[in-house]
Amino acid sequence: MKRKILRALPLLLLSLAATGQATPIHKPTEAAAAVDIADRAASQRGGRARVAVLGTAHLASAPEGLAKPAVFDPLVARLAAFKPDLVAVESLTGAQCDYLRTYKFAYEGTAEQYCPNPTAARAQLKLDGAAAERELEAMLGANSTTMTPAQRRRAAALFLAIGEPASAGVQWLRLPAAERVADEVLTAELVAQIEKTLARRSEDTLIAIPLAVRLGLDRVYPVDDHTGDRASGPIDEAAWAADMTRIWKNTSADSRQKLDAQALNRAVATGDVLAWYQWLNSPQAARLAVGGDFGAAAGDAGAQRSGRAYLAYWETRNLRMAANIREAVGRTHADRAVAIVGAAHKAYYERYLGVTSDIELVGVDGLLKPEAAVDARRK
Repeated sequence: MKRKILRALPLLLLSLAATGQATPIHKPTEAAAAVDIADRAASQRGGRARVAVLGTAHLASAPEGLAKPAVFDPLVARLAAFKPDLVAVESLTGAQCDYLRTYKFAYEGTAEQYCPNPTAARAQLKLDGAAAERELEAMLGANSTTMTPAQRRRAAALFLAIGEPASAGVQWLRLPAAERVADEVLTAELVAQIEKTLARRSEDTLIAIPLAVRLGLDRVYPVDDHTGDRASGPIDEAAWAADMTRIWKNTSADSRQKLDAQALNRAVATGDVLAWYQWLNSPQAARLAVGGDFGAAAGDAGAQRSGRAYLAYWETRNLRMAANIREAVGRTHADRAVAIVGAAHKAYYERYLGVTSDIELVGVDGLLKPEAAVDARRK
């Protein structure tokens, strides 16, 4: 029951109307304030990684007429003008999926819900996930612009073997159309897996993959986390479900749903995806999402501690997602990154990434304005 409710969160976000910025509650201890030394040193050195967080609706449930590549092209063009050299997405790494399968007793149904099946690719390549990833790192560490079509097809198969089909799709689409064929490595069965991935409506297929292909990147970086699901601890699921239903019922629910519906309906009527994403990434939308969902949970004083259990799951998950972005930026030496994530995560991403010393947050609202493409090219 708990897992079903967690999966339904995009549909259940309720709101508590809030205006203005609240006075910060947390103040750093004297020891924590010492990290300011690293912050200042990074600022004086210059060249901190610039990260823009794009909050998104989950597009699998978007109206069919809206969720088309041509409709999303203006959004992709704005993000491409920012010239990111790393694109992060809300999906799980193959390594975490292997872990979730191994520890299935603690994550019942999670791998089945969120993880692709790499079995066919691993059998074809005769490699396990770790060996496939090791080969990929060596292959992509070289100058990938000189990869032959055969090498790129092998890279696509390797991405399937590590459980990252979105990046397999990037490799596939970077092939010339005449080279998008099966061979002795990337078999017809594996090609079908890639084509099935690309045929789905999702943030990956409509935003992240086209963006990576347009920029000539080799992959997208999955940064989601579900190991934090255990943070809620053991609970009475029936009581927990009842409590969370109560917590999510607050007087601002109708207002939140109305504003979301208005923004979506305008996008459907006009095809103006940029305006829709400006709403999804606005401070008002962030305040409503946090206030009606996580704020309501944080304020729950019930004896069952359901709200606090839920908040533990949510904060743990987002801390680990932010850490995954920090790791990806560090190990790739990225100068600019776009992190695409469900809009409910945006405020938490920016809070946690904002305390790191070598990352500078970029307001994505500026990138979505008509003049953003020109401004980004000037920088």
